[in-house]
Amino acid sequence: MSFAPRRHGGTLGALLRLAGAVFVGQIAVIGFGVADTAMLGRSADTAGLATLALGQAIYITLYVTLAESMQALLPVLARAHGEANPGRLRAMFGEGLWLAAALSLPGVALLLWPQPLLALGGHADDARVLGYLRVQALALPAALLFRAHVALAQSIARPLLVTVLQLGALLVKLALNALLLDPGAFGLRGFHGLGALGCAIATCATQWLLLGAAVLQHRGPLRDVAALRRHLPSLSGQWELLRLGLPIGAAVLFEVSSFTGMALFIAHLGQRALAAHQIAASLASMLYMAPLSLAIASSTLVAQRLGAGDHAGARHAALRGVAAAIALGLLLTALVGGARGAIVALYTDDAAVRPIARHLLLFIAAYQTFDAVQVCCAFALRAWHVALLPSALYALALWGGGLGGGYLLAFDPLHRVPATLHGPAGFWLGNGCGLALTALSLLWLLHRVSRR
Repeated sequence: MSFAPRRHGGTLGALLRLAGAVFVGQIAVIGFGVADTAMLGRSADTAGLATLALGQAIYITLYVTLAESMQALLPVLARAHGEANPGRLRAMFGEGLWLAAALSLPGVALLLWPQPLLALGGHADDARVLGYLRVQALALPAALLFRAHVALAQSIARPLLVTVLQLGALLVKLALNALLLDPGAFGLRGFHGLGALGCAIATCATQWLLLGAAVLQHRGPLRDVAALRRHLPSLSGQWELLRLGLPIGAAVLFEVSSFTGMALFIAHLGQRALAAHQIAASLASMLYMAPLSLAIASSTLVAQRLGAGDHAGARHAALRGVAAAIALGLLLTALVGGARGAIVALYTDDAAVRPIARHLLLFIAAYQTFDAVQVCCAFALRAWHVALLPSALYALALWGGGLGGGYLLAFDPLHRVPATLHGPAGFWLGNGCGLALTALSLLWLLHRVSRR
C-alpha cells in the first residue's frame, strides 16, 4: 500500500465515506449490549435485566475507560500515515499492543473483585452480578488488544477490514446468546437458561474469536503494512501514548460513568426502575455510535492533514465534522421523539416498565445534538494532542452538573422538584444538561485551537 497522504482528506465526501464504514462496525460492537438487553427483556426476565444493568454499568465504565486510554493510537498512527512514515506506524502499533496488555491487568483485577463498586448500589454480595463480571474479566484482555487493531485500520483509512470482523462477531454473539438463554429451543432438554451469565459467556467467547480473526488479517489483507512484528516496548513510546491517552481515558471515564453511575443510584429505586433505565441506556449507547463514528472519521482526517503539514486543511476537516454532527443530532432527535413507543415495545413486554422507559426516551431525544457536537469536538482536539483541558471540562460538567445535579433531581432532598423528574428521569435530565455545557465548551476550545 502507499503511505502517501491523501489530498482529499478535508472533503465532506471523504468524511462521510470513512464515517459510514466506521459506523457499521460500531453498531455491530454496541449490538453486543443491545442484544443482551433485548433478548433478556423479550423473555420477561426483569431480574436478569436488573443484573445486566449493574454488571454493564461497571464493565462498560471500566472497558471504555481503558480502551479510550488507547485512543491516542488513532491520531498518532494517522499522523504517521499522513507523514508517509511506515516505520513509525509499525513501531507505534507495537507500542499499542504492549499498552493494551498492561492496561488489562488492573482491569481484570477490578472485575474479579468488584465488591466496593457494587456496594454503592447495595449489591456487594449479589452472586449473579459477581458471576457476570468475573466472566467479563476473561474477555477484557482480548477486547483491549483488538482495540489496537481497530486503531490501525482506521488510521490508514481501511476501516472496512474491522467492520467485516465486527459484523461477523455480532452474528456469533447472537447465536451464542440464543443458545445459552434458551437451550430447550435447540433440543437441549434438561438444560436451563443462564440469563445474564449466559450473555457474559457469549461475549467472552466472541471477543477471543474476534482477536484471532484480527491476527489472521495481519497475515492476509494487512500483510503489506507489516505492522504485526516482534517489538519490545520502550519508555519513550509508552510515554508518548500515555501522555495523550491518560487524559483521554479520564475524559471518557467522566463521560461514561456519568451514564453508568446512574444505574448504581437507581438500583435503590427497585427492579422496574432499573430495568427501564437499562432500556434507555441501551438505546442511548446505540444512538451514540453514529456521532462517535463521525468523530472518529473527522479525527482521522484532521490528524492525516496535520501529519502532511496542511493546517488549513485540518481546520476545514474539523469544522466539516462539527457541521455534520449538528445535522446528525437533529435527525436523531426527530427519530427518537417520534418513535419512542415503538422502540420501547421492541425491548420489553412488561406493562409496568414500558411507561417509565417511554418517559426516559424523551430526555434521550432532547440531548442528541449536544452529544454529537461534544464527541466530534473532543476527537478533533485529540488530533492536535489537546486532551487535558477537555478532561477537566468533562469532570466539571458531567460529574458535577450531570450526575450531581441528576441526583438532586431524582431524590429531591430539598422537596422542590416536580414529581415527573423524580427517579431515573431526574438523572437523565441532569446528564443532558451536562452534555449541553460540555458541547458548548469544547466547541469554543476547538475554535481557538484550530486557529493557532
